[in-house]
Parts: sequence; C-alpha cells; structure tokens
Amino acid sequence: MSRRFLLTTLLCFSLSLFLQDISMNILNKLGIGSSKQTSMDHPSPIAQGPDDDAPAPGNQFAQFGAGCFWSVELAYQRVTGVTQTEVGYSQGITHNPSYEDACSGTTNHTEVVRVQYDPKVCSYESLLDLFWSRHDPTTLNRQGNDVGTQYRSGIYFYNSEQEKLARESLERHQQQVDRKIVTEILPAKKFYRAEEHNQQYLSKGGRFGLKQSSAKGCNDPIRCYG
Repeated sequence: MSRRFLLTTLLCFSLSLFLQDISMNILNKLGIGSSKQTSMDHPSPIAQGPDDDAPAPGNQFAQFGAGCFWSVELAYQRVTGVTQTEVGYSQGITHNPSYEDACSGTTNHTEVVRVQYDPKVCSYESLLDLFWSRHDPTTLNRQGNDVGTQYRSGIYFYNSEQEKLARESLERHQQQVDRKIVTEILPAKKFYRAEEHNQQYLSKGGRFGLKQSSAKGCNDPIRCYG
C-alpha cells in the first residue's frame, strides 16, 4: 500500500468526520434530530428558576397541577375573589416548551393553572379545597384516560405560608381517602403560558363549540373537554 494512498485515505476520513460534525450542529440548531440527552444533562437554569412574574397589586399567585388544565381552569374561573387564571407549563427542564413538548414525556413539564386571587376575598385554603375536589390525587401521572407526567398532581407554592397550608391540607385530605396521596408539593418554578387557544378553553366553547359558564359562583357541571 503506497504512502500516498494512506495519506489520501486519512484525509478523506478526517474530512468525513468534520463534515458530519458540521451537519449535526446545523441540524440541532434547526431543531432537527435528537437533543433529548443534551436537554436531560443540561436543564435550562431559566426553567429551573422561580416564577418571577408579579401579580397585580394586592393580589397573590397560586399554582396547581390536577390533570388536564382546561377543566381545572374553568373551576377556578368561577371562584369569587379569583381575578385571573392562566394555563401553562411548569416544573420542567427546558425553556419555553410547547404543548407538544409537554406531552412528549421528555421535558418533565406538568400542565398547571396559575391562579391570581385577592386574599381579602378568597383564601388560599379555599383554593386548596377546590384543588382536591377537582381530581384524584392518588393516581400517579394519571387522571382518568389522560396518562403522562404532564397530568401529575401538584401544588406549587410561592411562599412559606402557602407551603405550610398545602402540607396541612394534604394531611387532612389523606385522612379522608383510602389510598396514598401522590401529590407533589414544591416551590413554584418558571411559568410558561400555554398557547392562546388553550387559555379559557372551555368557556370559549371547547372542542364542540359549546361554551360553559365561567360566571362567579356557577355550579354547572363541567364537561372536561367541552
């Protein structure tokens, strides 16, 4: 084998590796190809940080995960003293996730409702009571036919008082059910507002265009998907 042939072969192999590396970098920047391992190894510090949004003056935030966020949001919309509701994604490892990302099972986001409320009119304890009534907190990563980590049960607190009340509430509710509650109680992390069509989904009409009332004090049964 000639020396020239060996050199040519080595140069071709090196060039091939170089071009492959460039191609993979371009594909990753375009969002094509697998980046799951990188995301898992290097979670976004923004996503892992606290919710740094500010409620309206005199209001406070509360954040709950109780399965599909559509019906949970409508339940909180009806509460007197709740001044705003938003659905979104939180507790995940990637920045600015989409609905598809949250449903993929690879980002650890959960579907949450962020409730803004006036504590002079509506107590945090009453929000907790509604949370327990709206879902089954004993099923891990599942609510009915909805299965996945995005449907897990969680209370995400903004201060030590909310944490204290949440844990006390869990203890009381545990005495009322036979199975172990799997609800996680964690600090509220960065809140990523969901796509606009997901906001107030059921009061807008849901899947079938049948609007459900969000009037304060309304007790009409909630059709979870419209």
